[in-house]
This record gives sequence, structure tokens and C-alpha cells, in this order.
Amino acid sequence: MTETTELPHYLTEGDIDAVIRRGLLEDVGPGDVTTQATIPEGTSADAMFLAKADGTVAGLFVVERVFSALPGPISLVWDVADGDRVEHGQVLGRLNGNARSILEGERLALNLLQRMSGIATATRAMVDAAAGGAQILDTRKTAPGLRGLDKWAVVLGGGTNHRVGLHDMILIKDNHIAASGGITGAIQAAHRFRANHRRDDLQIEIEVRNFKELDEVLSVGGVDRVLLDNMVSVTPAGIDTSRLRAAATRVDGRFLTEASGNVTLETVGAIARTGVDYISSGTLTHSIRALDISLKVTLSA
Repeated sequence: MTETTELPHYLTEGDIDAVIRRGLLEDVGPGDVTTQATIPEGTSADAMFLAKADGTVAGLFVVERVFSALPGPISLVWDVADGDRVEHGQVLGRLNGNARSILEGERLALNLLQRMSGIATATRAMVDAAAGGAQILDTRKTAPGLRGLDKWAVVLGGGTNHRVGLHDMILIKDNHIAASGGITGAIQAAHRFRANHRRDDLQIEIEVRNFKELDEVLSVGGVDRVLLDNMVSVTPAGIDTSRLRAAATRVDGRFLTEASGNVTLETVGAIARTGVDYISSGTLTHSIRALDISLKVTLSA
């Protein structure tokens, strides 16, 4: 088992265990009838996790919690750590112990490990492509019930978490602006809320879609970050970041800047070079490709 694992502030061992309980109930239910029929009770097994593609591994601690929730004894030793780059054919870790429990936990462990590693791999690729020009952010476009694990995987891949949910940041978008009668009214409403609820800890971010909206934000002030939305165009001629660059120049460091829209592995480098502080991408978690990892099980004689 890993000696120390530092969880992000929004995730506890209890949260992880709750996901695992639901997963085991869904998959195993009252019992794995195939394993019970074919594997004698008390049989032992050896198993190894094997990477079948290059990537960044994430979710090792979660796998440990899966097998801790099943009848033992089961020992698990990792050859890698969360956040490590791994190569096709590399052994990630080894299991030994109760064969029935290993087989019952196999699918859930792999589902979570492959998903988190897929997110971490995509994040690492985007962080590398940005080449230090901006921090890569996730969004709330996560799998329901798995947000904590999805966002942790982003961190393990070298990215940075945006707000965890609707409760920990004021992010004013087009619908909020319309409901408040405009940008000025929305910013003023946000400050009233913070004052009335004594929530000075809440940062305020506002979305703008054009220079007119941006100029009004610059005139009003009172925000921590401005979200520059859909200011990048992709055409057959190439990637046009001129509007985004001009917007970042116009802000001139008065607020932090975040770019969103048309963010891909192919465009993120050019976006990072415009001078924005952050680049947010929903694709890190809503369109993930799981990292191919297998568990090779061998029953003891």
C-alpha cells in the first residue's frame, strides 16, 4: 500500500469509500455467482496491473480502497506512484491474496483506475502543449458522483482545479448577466451577496464574449478574474488567436484572465502564448479516453 496519500481538500477517504460501496453494490450485488461457482473458497491468486498504452497513471490509492473493502487477506504493492508517466507493457503493481475477492474487485478497480488515468493522461498532454504559458483548468463537466475523483485526476496530471461546484466561487455567466439587467448589475449583486453572507472568501469571475462586454467590466471593476469566452477561431487557414491576445492585452494584468472555447490539444499552445493566465477545458473530463490497463490474474496451485 502507499505509505502516504495527500487527498485534495474536496475529497475524503469517506467520499472514496462511498463511491466504492455503490460500485460494488452495482457490480457484485449479493455475490459474484460465477466466481463462487468456479473458484473454491480459500483459493489464493497473484495478479499484476499492466499498462497497455503510454500515459499518466492516477487512481492507485482508489484501487487500494477497493480491495480494502473486500474480504482479505489481500496485499498490494505498487511499482509506480500517482502522477507517474508509464509506458506500454510496464508493470504498475502486484496483488496477492484471496482469489475470490481479487476477481470481485477487478472490474471496479480497473474502471476507476482507467478513467482517472485517462483524465490524467489528457491533462498532462495539454499541460505539456501549453509549455508553461498558462495553467490548465478543469470544469464542472464531470461524471455525476465522480467529480472528486475526476478533479483529483486532473491535479495528478499536472492541471489545476477550477471551482469544485456552484458553492465555492461566484462565476457570472450570460444568464446571470441577463437576469441582473447587465454586467454592472451582476457585479454589484455579487458584492451584495458576499457582504450580506460574510463570504469574502468567494472570488468573483465574470464571462465576457466581446470587447464591449470586456470594456464594461474594466470600467466597473470589482472582479478577480475575467473569462474570455470563444475568442479563438479555428479555420482551414489555421488558428486565429488575435481577438484573445487583444483582450488579454486590454486587461493588462488588472484581473486574472481565463480563456475558454475551442481549446484542444492542437490549439492550446497558441492560446497559451496570448498571455492569458488560465485555460479551461471541459474535454479533460467529459470526453475522456480511458487509459488501457489490464489485471492479469494467476490462481495459486
